[in-house]
Amino acid sequence: MDKLLVGLTFAGAVLALIFALFTARKVIKFPEGTDLMKKISGSIRKGANAYLKRQYKIVLIFFAVMFVILSIMAFADLLTPYVPFAFITGGFFSALSGFIGMKIATLANARTANACRQGLNRGLRVAFSAGSVMGFTVVGLGLLDISVWFFLLKFVFMLSNEAITSAMLTFGMGASSMALFARVGGGIFTKAADVGADLVGKVEAGIPEDDPRNPAVIADNVGDNVGDVAGMGADLYESYVGSIISACALGVAALHTLEAMALPLILSAVGVICSIFGTFLVRTKEGASQKQLLGALSRGTNFAAIVIAIVSLPLVYFVLGEQNWTIYFAILAGLVAGVLIGQSTEYFTSDSYKPTKNLAATSETGTATIIIGGLSVGMLSTLLPIIIVAICVLIAYFVSGGAESAPMGLYGISLAAVGMLSTLGITLATDAYGPVADNAGGIAEMAGLEKEVRERTDALDSLGNTTAATGKGFAIGSAALTALALMASYIDKVNTIPGGAEKIANLSITNPTVLTGLFVGACLPFVFAALTMNSVGRAAQSVVKEVRRQFKEIVGLMNGQVDPDYASCVDLCTKSSLREMILPTVVAVAVPIVVGIILGCTGVVGMLAGATASGFLMAIFMSNSGGAWDNAKKYIESGVHGGKGSENHKAAVVGDTVGDPFKDTSGPAINILIKLLSMVSIVFAAVVVHFSIL
Repeated sequence: MDKLLVGLTFAGAVLALIFALFTARKVIKFPEGTDLMKKISGSIRKGANAYLKRQYKIVLIFFAVMFVILSIMAFADLLTPYVPFAFITGGFFSALSGFIGMKIATLANARTANACRQGLNRGLRVAFSAGSVMGFTVVGLGLLDISVWFFLLKFVFMLSNEAITSAMLTFGMGASSMALFARVGGGIFTKAADVGADLVGKVEAGIPEDDPRNPAVIADNVGDNVGDVAGMGADLYESYVGSIISACALGVAALHTLEAMALPLILSAVGVICSIFGTFLVRTKEGASQKQLLGALSRGTNFAAIVIAIVSLPLVYFVLGEQNWTIYFAILAGLVAGVLIGQSTEYFTSDSYKPTKNLAATSETGTATIIIGGLSVGMLSTLLPIIIVAICVLIAYFVSGGAESAPMGLYGISLAAVGMLSTLGITLATDAYGPVADNAGGIAEMAGLEKEVRERTDALDSLGNTTAATGKGFAIGSAALTALALMASYIDKVNTIPGGAEKIANLSITNPTVLTGLFVGACLPFVFAALTMNSVGRAAQSVVKEVRRQFKEIVGLMNGQVDPDYASCVDLCTKSSLREMILPTVVAVAVPIVVGIILGCTGVVGMLAGATASGFLMAIFMSNSGGAWDNAKKYIESGVHGGKGSENHKAAVVGDTVGDPFKDTSGPAINILIKLLSMVSIVFAAVVVHFSIL
């Protein structure tokens, strides 16, 4: 069974990576278009590569310092000796996922624009194929990381199943740390450029979006790749791996069998196959509406979800046995919850539905009302996801036997998270396709392509805004379930440490350390959001000043007689984002340790509970507000409420500018925050048990 488990997981990884390679080669075969399109795409690619190179140098210092700290802890018998190396591999594969996704996205942008010259469906296929490379690279590298570590720990170091899951759980800290750097740094870069380009170019200068006269336009397109592609890839990698490993750990704790560890791994490997089949169903027709385009993507994701739902039943029956077959409904609950959260997000952010249409209408009375309306939409949009996740948790807990055995119920909750992410290959493809389409629109505008080409890229871009919002909702929902599972893993970890059971005996809400930790945890997402929003604001100010300077000082720029200095804006965004990403990440790593030392293990549990609850709501609110503002602007640009250039449009641009750091920096980074808090708590559990004040 041991070797079969490694073989199946490794086979799933290889299959995903081979499909990603096959799809990447297919994308590269498409022509890039004119020489000007190639030049623009090359500039975007050059800027993105330069940013990541500088980011990885800074991240390398952080990982080196953490490796030394973890090695000292291992030498002092506070950790197993495998943890420092697991931390490094988690961070490496997380970074690699984002890097590969960014490389294919920057190769596909001009090819998508050129494909749109031939038709909407061809453009959709190229952009979606590029997104598929990202999706299957993430799941492939995730399963590869897990299978290699399992092989080493089981057959080389000969550890028990309990020790294996305990050691593997900690490489999620490396993945989460890298994901936070990538999301925050990339998010600050992309939104600083976007704000500078929109406020000065579209509002003050009155020129179109992605106009080549705008000095920040290349930086804006670079930002789409380093934030929404590289950052998102690292983000979803750690979500995927974290959900699988936490389910393995809780399965071993609940049933003490290898089969309990095997189920989430086999389920994920089968999900790869279902996702591959789903990708072939994504296609559309010329002149398709937003609903029809969304239906094309939904057809692939829904097919994959339905197949995995059918296959999971016999899988659970044969792996866990007849006595535990009802745990299948926990997996099904996670799958359904993921679909419903996606539909809820789509309803509140797509311009095909009333919330965004009504939001666009508020532009009739100015900027203030559209900002008020966007905040209202975001706040209201938290209701359905929280109800969906709550019902999912209850179903998963009780169908798994939680009424008789709490460990089994927690195992069920962790399997719900695995079920939600089991078809991540195609789900992430629908998300990653958006930045490619956005870049394609920018290249079409800068290269002066035909009007119908820009209309097609705009249609794909608008769809990308919706799928990106849907993907963020999906990621945030899975993060909430994974965080709950990791919280349970933390309690289990503390109980295995000598003297730990006494330290965590009283988890009652009336315990002052639990209550204090709860308040601290609930506050953390707000502080984190404030830090990242301020970072975007400071970085954007420098870009705005630079764009204004160039418009004022470069003679002939507004007439199109000379080119702007694109490189200066790219350099400004790079320096600002790399400087600003450090503090939020250090806060996320340091707070669990500080809280643990002061309040003890019970305080840490309270902190994790508070951060998960408020972070889930905050992330949904910010992501959906930003998505609604963005699509309200796109809806007005389609010709309603005065269309482009009108006062209504200017109000919508300001709303979109406020929403940009909401949906692309702070919101999606919060879901990483709540998991990183849990991961750090687990890694430093022994330190807290032995050295806490209370």
